[in-house]
Amino acid sequence: METLENKLGYKFKDRSLLFRALTHSSITGNLSQNYERLEFLGDRVLGVSVAAMLCRLFPNEPEGNLSQRFMALVCKETVSEVALDLGLDKYIRAEGIDVKNNDNVLCDVGEAIIGAIYADSGCEQAIEFVEKHWRDLINTHTNPPKDAKTALQEYAHSKGWNTPKYVEVGREGTEHNPIFSMRVVVEGQEEQIGKGHNKKLAEQEAAKKMLQVLGVKNGTKK
Repeated sequence: METLENKLGYKFKDRSLLFRALTHSSITGNLSQNYERLEFLGDRVLGVSVAAMLCRLFPNEPEGNLSQRFMALVCKETVSEVALDLGLDKYIRAEGIDVKNNDNVLCDVGEAIIGAIYADSGCEQAIEFVEKHWRDLINTHTNPPKDAKTALQEYAHSKGWNTPKYVEVGREGTEHNPIFSMRVVVEGQEEQIGKGHNKKLAEQEAAKKMLQVLGVKNGTKK
């Protein structure tokens, strides 16, 4: 455990929390002995820590870009990557599971470690841990991709076309669970229709379909 603590950059006052954070439910279903509750806690702490870090580092970015950066940093793949970098796969206690190739388990344990640090020392130490191990990923994991509407508009303008127009063409479902249909019109192209639980989602879906028809990926022609 001392070797692992050195990798984590954190020394536990109550080392049983670390041991628990590494214990999968296949070893014991006792919630006071496996990582499930610590993973629940760590997931929330990770979210707050990353959100605060992004707001501080990107003071002029709109909420949409921050959200895309946020999702890239807290997604299962990124958390499991951090877990592997820390060598957690060598310490996880699990039966009948190939931990090294299981992103779900690696992600859970990564979050459980954060939860264990929070339980051991409080929020400040947990946030410090997240910043230490996630900050370098901002440059490689979080260039926010353009949303479909933005990509379509930029591509249309690059061709000298008018700005794409979106029109509601239908609404289905119930009042509390509607499904909107939005049509996008681009100069010289066949209209495309997208559906979603609100107009914005339906517009994004329509724009995505139009980009596929145009053969455009990430704002450029394939």
